[in-house]
Parts: sequence; C-alpha cells; structure tokens
Amino acid sequence: MKASRKLICRQRQVLFFFLFFGLSLAGTEPRRYSVVEETEGRSFVTNLAKDLGLGQRELSRRRARVISKGNKLHLQLDQENGDLVLHEKLDREELCSHTEPCVLRFQVLLENPLEFFQAELQVIDINDHAPEFLDRDVLLKISESSPPGATFPLKSARDMDVGQNNIESYIISPNAYFRVLTRQRSDGGKYPELVMDKALDREKEPELRLMLTAQDGGSPPRTGTAQVYIEVLDINDNAPEFEQSLYQVQIPEDTPIGSLIVTVSATDIDLGINGEVSYSIFQPSEEIGKTFEIDSITGEIRLKKQLDFEIIQSYEVNIEAKDAGSFSGKCTVVTQVIDVNDNVPEIAMSAITRQIPENSPETVVAVFSVSDIDSEENGKISCFIQDDLPFLLKSSLENFYTLLTERPLDRENQAEYNITITVTDMGTPRLQTQHTITVLVSDVNDNAPAFSQPSYTLLVGENNSPALHIGSVSATDPDAGSNAQVTYSLLPSQDPQLPLASLVSINADNGQLFALRSLDFEAVRTFEFGVGAWDRGSPALSSQARVRVLVLDRNDNAPFVLYPLQNASAPSSELVPRAAEAGYLVTKVVAVDSDSGQNAWLSFQLLKATEPGLFSVWAHNGEVRTARPLSERDAPKHRLLVLVRDNGDPPLSASVTLHVLLVDGFSQPFLPLPDAPPDAPPDDRLTVYLVVALACVSSLFLFSVLAFVTVRLCRRAGPPAGAPYPLPDAHFPGHLLDVSGAGTLSHSYQYEVCLAGGAGTNEFQFLKPILPNFQGHSPGPEVEENPNFQSDFNFSIQ
Repeated sequence: MKASRKLICRQRQVLFFFLFFGLSLAGTEPRRYSVVEETEGRSFVTNLAKDLGLGQRELSRRRARVISKGNKLHLQLDQENGDLVLHEKLDREELCSHTEPCVLRFQVLLENPLEFFQAELQVIDINDHAPEFLDRDVLLKISESSPPGATFPLKSARDMDVGQNNIESYIISPNAYFRVLTRQRSDGGKYPELVMDKALDREKEPELRLMLTAQDGGSPPRTGTAQVYIEVLDINDNAPEFEQSLYQVQIPEDTPIGSLIVTVSATDIDLGINGEVSYSIFQPSEEIGKTFEIDSITGEIRLKKQLDFEIIQSYEVNIEAKDAGSFSGKCTVVTQVIDVNDNVPEIAMSAITRQIPENSPETVVAVFSVSDIDSEENGKISCFIQDDLPFLLKSSLENFYTLLTERPLDRENQAEYNITITVTDMGTPRLQTQHTITVLVSDVNDNAPAFSQPSYTLLVGENNSPALHIGSVSATDPDAGSNAQVTYSLLPSQDPQLPLASLVSINADNGQLFALRSLDFEAVRTFEFGVGAWDRGSPALSSQARVRVLVLDRNDNAPFVLYPLQNASAPSSELVPRAAEAGYLVTKVVAVDSDSGQNAWLSFQLLKATEPGLFSVWAHNGEVRTARPLSERDAPKHRLLVLVRDNGDPPLSASVTLHVLLVDGFSQPFLPLPDAPPDAPPDDRLTVYLVVALACVSSLFLFSVLAFVTVRLCRRAGPPAGAPYPLPDAHFPGHLLDVSGAGTLSHSYQYEVCLAGGAGTNEFQFLKPILPNFQGHSPGPEVEENPNFQSDFNFSIQ
C-alpha cells in the first residue's frame, strides 16, 4: 500500500508539473555555459545544484540526468556534488565544422518530481590547425604583355579553425615584380590575389619562383606555404569573358546524380589557339569537388553527389575559363539547395511508465519529444494516438508531449494496451513515424467472488457412507493473482437445532461438499445452510450462496401393523355373525410404513386361511371381508394370515394373524376363548396380571367412549342436507391415528361401534362402516334389526 501511494503521489507531481510549470518553462531562456575545445575529459564545467538553486543531495534524490540530442554523451553529471563535467575531450572542428558559434544544446531532467531545464554549451575554438594549401605547387602562366597592376587570383589555403584563428592574411616572398593582396569572398573566406607591380620581360627572366605564405590570426599564429611558379608567356592580350559574372541556380535536394545544373559560357576574341576556351572549377574545396563537375569544352555543370539540404543549404562554385594562352576569366555559380520532405520525424522517449494500477486517477504514462530536421512545412509536426483508447496526449513544451490516462482503467475489461504514437510532418508527401508503447494494467482487488448460481440443491440418498462427496459449489473472481484465489467455508447455521458441523464439511480450496455421517430420511429430510467464498485480496471480498440438501428415501423400513396389535398376551378375535352376506366387513388391517413415496405404498395379501375361499383381503386398503355368505356348516373359528408388503426395491413385508369367530348373534353372555395348549403349565401370576391389565384398559376405554359420546351430544349440529349421518366437527380422540399420505389409512371411514347390553366385560360386539365403502357393498341389514344393541356412536379412522 505504501509503494502504491508513493507511485500515485509521483504521478500527480508529474501531472501538476506539466500543467502548471510547462507554460512558464516554455518562455525561459536556456542556461549558457562555455568550454575550450581540447579540454581534457572530467574537466569541471559548472555546478548545476547551485545554478538550479537546489541542495547538494537533491539532484541525487530527484534522479537528475543530462539529455542531449541523439543521446550523444558529451557531458556527465555527478549527482553527489552536483558538478557538471566533460565526459570526453571535445573537438570543435569535428562537432561543428565551420559553423560558428559551436553550440551543443542539452537538457537537464529531474525525474522526481519531473522537471526540465534547457541549457547550451559553447565550444570555444583554439588555434590548433595551421593553414594548408591543397596544392603545394602553383603554376601561373603570365604573358609578358601583362600591364602593371594586373591581378592574378591564387588558390586559397584552408584552415579548420574559425574566427580569428582562421586565415588572416597572405604573404609573398620578396621580389621585384609582384605583391600579394588578401581578398575576402562573400562567404567570409579569404584568398590571395597576386598583383603585378612591374611588367615582365621574358627574355630577361622567363620564370619566377615565389613562396606564398598563409597566416592565421591565432596567438601564436600558424602558417602554411605553397610554391608559386610563374612562367612568362608570349603576348596574348585578350582573356576569355563570361556572359554573366554571377549565375544563381535553385535545385531540389533529391535531384538525381548526373543531372545538369547550369551551363556557363565564356568567349575569347582572340583567334586561333589563343581563342580556344576550356572550363574548369576554380579552387574547388573538397566538398565542391565531390559534388559538382564541369565539362571543359561545353561548360555544362552536372551533379556528382546527392545533395542534402540538412547538411549544406547552398554552394558557391567559381568557374574559370582559360584560353590557350595565359589569360583566363572567372564567374561564380551560386547553387541554392531546395528542401524536400525526405526525413521522417523522430521520437525521443524521456520517461515511460510500463505498468499502471487499475482504478488509478489520471496517470502520466510517457514523456517524449519529437523532431524533424526538414525545414518550413516539411519540418512542422503533428502527433496523435488511436481514438479508441482511454489515453490523452498533451503538449507541454514546444515539441514535447505527455501521454497520460484519460480516466481510471479497468483490468477486468482490458489488461493490456498497445499505444501507437504516430508523428506526421506537413510535407508533401507526408512522412510519419510510429512508436508503440505497451502498458500493463495491474490488478486491484475490486471484484468479489461470484457463485455460479445463487442457490444449490443437492440430492443425497439416505444411509450414505461417511465422507461421501455430495456436490460442489463454485465461485469465480475476475481479478488476478491472489485477488482471484477463492477459498470456501460454511457459514454459521441460522437454525440452532441443526448440527451443521456434524452433517457436512467443505473443501476450502475447491468447494467440494462432503457428508460427515450417514443421513436418515426418516430423521432429517432436508436442511439448508450458507456457503461463503472469500478471495485472498487485501482487503478480502466475499459473497454467499445457499445450499439445500434433500435426503432421498431408501426402502429401509418394513411395514408396521397398527391393528390388530401383534404383541398382546392373548390374541383378539373378530366376531362375525353367521347371517353375514358376501362382502361383509370383518375387520381392517391397519399398517404404516416410515418410508416415503412408492416405498410406503402398501399392498395386502391373504397368505393362509383355515378355510380358503371364505374370506378375502382387499389389496389396497387391507379390509377383510367375507367372500361368500356364511352357513351353519362353516367352522366357528378361523385363523387368517395376512401379508403386508411395500412397493420398494427390494420390497419389505410384515405379516399379521387374525382370529375370526362365527357367532349367531352378539347377545351371548359368553364367548369361547381360544384353546390353550394342553401341555402349557398354569401360570396364576400371569393370569392375574392379564386380568388387571384388561380391566384397566377396559375402564379407560369405557371412560373415553362415554366422554366422546358426551362431547358429541353437546356439540352435535343438524346433519347437512343429503348426508345420511352426521359427521363429527370436533377433534378426534388422542388414541386415533392420522397417517394421511402413507400406509393404508389414506381414505376416511366412519364406523359404528356397538356395545353389548349387559355384558360385564364391555367387549366390542360389532364394528361396521356407516359410510358407503369404495366397492359399493352394503354391510347388510342385520345390525339395524338387532334388538340387543342398547347404544351406538360414530368415530373416524383416517
């Protein structure tokens, strides 16, 4: 965080510098320094810290450096003490040739905060070169008829120095005929001109040998010499004359080699060989000799070397026309080079930021300068970048630009930008240069993990093995690096009764969920919990999702018979009157299954019967009915074995044994009991327990029936229209069972319970439905005509 704040502060400083300091700097005069050429390297130039008004160690802290054109390292800055010293020995002639003054421009760059200073270093010339003649031997042919005062230009010497260290004068050795004058050309160069003081006499002195000396103005002065040989010719009194003394020509710098520049023409009124004229370039410098050539006969001047406006803008060429004698004429051809757009703009990068944090404010990406060495419109420059990028290009100083972000960047939208800086000049045709900067957007933790869905539903079969993988949750984070690494954990349960820690666990790395123990559908059918996803950013961001686990039922519970009870000490018997018709309801086997769905669908089957064909069991509701009318021949006791089976895979089952007694009516004071095994020993204590238990149960049942009848009588309302019997509107007694949706009690029945009058045991004498059954069978009219019934009441089993 500290490094990020420092970077942001630095970027703001750079931005403020260019916005507020740039205008003032644009008009500031550059600082000027000077140094004598050939000064040894590491020589002191100035102390920049004092010149810039900075502390001694502030240059090091602000990372100051010196930038020069073309990145040529002429100066070196000592950041510790602020001294600006020479990097190497400087040669003015190599750096600037004949240009005066010789000025090296450079900039001082302070990076933190960013600041520029313009400066110039003038290299002062010393007299380290002596004048030198290109031709050490000069031959002059002078007619003896030449009058006193005639002048003869001689080839000038050259001196690499400039100013007062350049050639100052020419001296001729003492003689009786000639003196030398120092003349100055239009470009400032000096050349010697030989002046005749006395007429020549070939017969007395046919030739002369003179020493020509060139002397510069240095201290001490340096000299160069050449031998002048003068041959006295016979009379030839007419020199060639040019049509023009000055020819001015303009030529584009891209003119092909061999092109005709101009044709000069000179005439000589002499006749014969003295009138024949030949042309030559008079006293050509090394550069002119490489660039131009002249046809000695026609006077056509042609180009030998490609021109370059950026190096030399004009040439002054002296042309000499000679006749066969010693006479000659001279003219000057001034060639002006016209600039063409042949140089592409250049880009010089000063500072580049390669990586920018996302969501950062305006940030400086690069600082650079542009240049074009062409002139006028060819050197005017425009700079731009692509339009579809969130970056802005601003001009701070002349030809200096700043590239900065236009708005905060979003790494998740684009993580890398390739910015192409295009620099175009205004010439014809336009030339351009492109420079591409790659900027990487560093990640900031600004995105929370997102689950693939807001809630998950997992299906788990009961009786699973512990540590079973039951499913997975998944969250993704569009950030990068540690900001995108997601960890998972279970959230605290909102239900304090749910032991979540003992039910499931989650893998923190991949979100896989595991059941810690075996689940029981009958105990827990479904439960919910929350899952959180956290990234590893700072600060960490998170999100939540809900997970619902549905436990799937397995057929792991066998049917359980509620009626008749199978754990009684003495089996109960069902009483059936012998007058019962076919379809008479004997009893109903009531069973339930703790499983769900088809695992709890029960079916009933009669496995064994004392007399097959007398009784039948309905497969779907467990009702035991007579299959045919009873007769006197039928045995009074019957034993039925009923199988109850569920619809699971594999199916589970239970069996129940029914005892049926056929009686003539319900008024008999005594009903025979099942025969005891003959070999069973009597157990008086067990008999007492059974009698006491039966008495308690009977008393409790009688009290419940009386209470129920009393409530019914008090709350009975008129029967609804069309209803054959009134239905109870109060709650059922607590000993009745509600197993709606499972087992065999999914249909509603109403039964009429009749108690035998005068029976001391208060046993049930008869049980019949008072609502129509689903098969449409009638229980028969016998019950309604039985005079032995003293009371009746209705109750429901659902």
